[in-house]
Amino acid sequence: MTVLRVQDAQLAFGREPILDHVDLIVEAGERLCLVGRNGAGKSTLLKAIAGDLQLDDGMIQKVGDTVVARLPQDPPANSDQRVYDYVSEALADVGEILKNYHEASQQLTQEPENEQLLGKLAHLQTQLEAANGWQLQTRIEQTLTRLGLDENASMAALSGGWLRRVALARALVVDPDLLLLDEPTNHLDIDMVRWLESVLLDFQGAVLFISHDRMFIRRLATRIIDLDRGQLASFPGNYDSYLTAKQELLEVEAKHNAEFDKKLAQEETWIRQGIKARRTRNEGRVRALQQLRKERQQRREQQGSAKLAVQESQRSGKLVFEGEGMSLGFAEQCIFKDLSLNLQRGDKLALVGPNGCGKSTLIRVILGQQDIDSGKLKLGTNLEVAYFDQHRAKLDPQKSVAENVGDGKQDVTFNGKERHILSYLQDFLFAPQQARTPVHALSGGERNRALLAKLFLQPSNLLVLDEPTNDLDIDTLELLEQIIADYQGTVILVSHDREFVNNTATSICLFEGAGKVTEIVGDFNDVEHYLAHQTSAGTKSPVQQSEKPARKGSEPTKKKLSYKLQRELDMLPKHIESLEAEQQELQTQAADADFYNQAHAVTGPVLERLSELEDEILTALERWEELENLQNESS
Repeated sequence: MTVLRVQDAQLAFGREPILDHVDLIVEAGERLCLVGRNGAGKSTLLKAIAGDLQLDDGMIQKVGDTVVARLPQDPPANSDQRVYDYVSEALADVGEILKNYHEASQQLTQEPENEQLLGKLAHLQTQLEAANGWQLQTRIEQTLTRLGLDENASMAALSGGWLRRVALARALVVDPDLLLLDEPTNHLDIDMVRWLESVLLDFQGAVLFISHDRMFIRRLATRIIDLDRGQLASFPGNYDSYLTAKQELLEVEAKHNAEFDKKLAQEETWIRQGIKARRTRNEGRVRALQQLRKERQQRREQQGSAKLAVQESQRSGKLVFEGEGMSLGFAEQCIFKDLSLNLQRGDKLALVGPNGCGKSTLIRVILGQQDIDSGKLKLGTNLEVAYFDQHRAKLDPQKSVAENVGDGKQDVTFNGKERHILSYLQDFLFAPQQARTPVHALSGGERNRALLAKLFLQPSNLLVLDEPTNDLDIDTLELLEQIIADYQGTVILVSHDREFVNNTATSICLFEGAGKVTEIVGDFNDVEHYLAHQTSAGTKSPVQQSEKPARKGSEPTKKKLSYKLQRELDMLPKHIESLEAEQQELQTQAADADFYNQAHAVTGPVLERLSELEDEILTALERWEELENLQNESS
């Protein structure tokens, strides 16, 4: 069933239209991911669908009684407003009555004999009964409980991740048929992102979201909507299918443009022939040439990719950092306890953990900027550090991009060669006019690109990247991944983007809480495996075993697998075989040429089940390995 239609939508803020006669249909239960380059107009389209922005022409039609809710990008962080009051405001007039009733009820618990309060409460009860408010109150309470929110908490006391939960509660409480999300994972730690994934997978309505988090997109999206140069294109299926299809389209477009330009060049040569040829020229051919010129003038070229490169200095010493038995805490918080860490030249270390757990503090310790309470540490030699600050503190918002990056100079030196600052900034997709724009006027993604441009001018052999991925489009993200992979020095990065970490880091420092920090060689799959061991009753992870070997002369107690665990181990191969057979069958269906011509009600469940099967097979394989390890230990 269709819940929303966008027909012939047109919108422009400058010379080039952001929406150029675009159409879109959203079906019930779909989860659509809107992708495109920074500045393509993705957020603008969401605002138009939400009714916060008027189209120049065209129509956005909510089918029937469709309710649309948009996740607020910035809930009031410094407000003294309570969570309940902020969420109830989404229900308009009834929400105001509920807010007043909630306040009066709270006051009455402290003043039970207050006649004025009792009268006010009775009046509000009457209003709620007339407006079916009790049902809405139940919905608010259930939503807050489901999202783990304290209704009486002050908004000012909440962190960014919890504020995002409150914003989601406000959107969900109206029971929307279509939920709009603009970069919902920005500034969320990994646990929060996983939580958001589970909430959205359980959500029964349709979802249209913008995200640069590729793993998030892969887990959620049932269809990809691509916004490119004012045009919308729909790609049914998963994100990887979209990437293949999009590349094929771009190759066809490039071939067509090359053929067009060749024909135009031939006709331009013909029209410029001598006087005799001009006298006998075909007027129809002249008109055709004029049309070719017009088409070429109207063509919108695809925005180029950023040309990121980092300026490396002389090699550092082989040892970058060595710490043994380190402990550090502030007031009530223990940042890390008895931590040993060895960082060698060329290592690429990711720091992973919840917001506020101490990742940036550990970076300062590694750089020699923070003392520890106890333990030993040794800093490396010949270190030249380039530091990407998540708060963009190195950018002056009042100065232009060129002034910030070039420190007021017209020419910069990069890898031994002098370049004009405007030429250098074009590598980072800043046109000359935009390079003269004050930083405060830039989008989040543009500010991050400006900071990378400034950072990469600095010769370094130790690259520190603290949340570099926020607001960057996927093309720039992938290029940054390649830069890190080719970098000959040492890299320390903090990121909640799981795929970015998988594609760049060689090891991960996992902040587990209560001062426990564990180094895990590998990527997030290895982290998941480690955590699975941690949660298994009576099972120690390989990391724990290597950190705490048995004392000399003592023999560990050997246990046989219980009957239940042995039976589970015996059954797992058949279970995995069954899951893989189902996966193969569904993959064959999805590979059929006519598969995506069918209704979403047919294709959706198949694609969703394929995603579930991937997780189930991985979990089963990890459990099989875990039980086999237990069996080997007991033999």
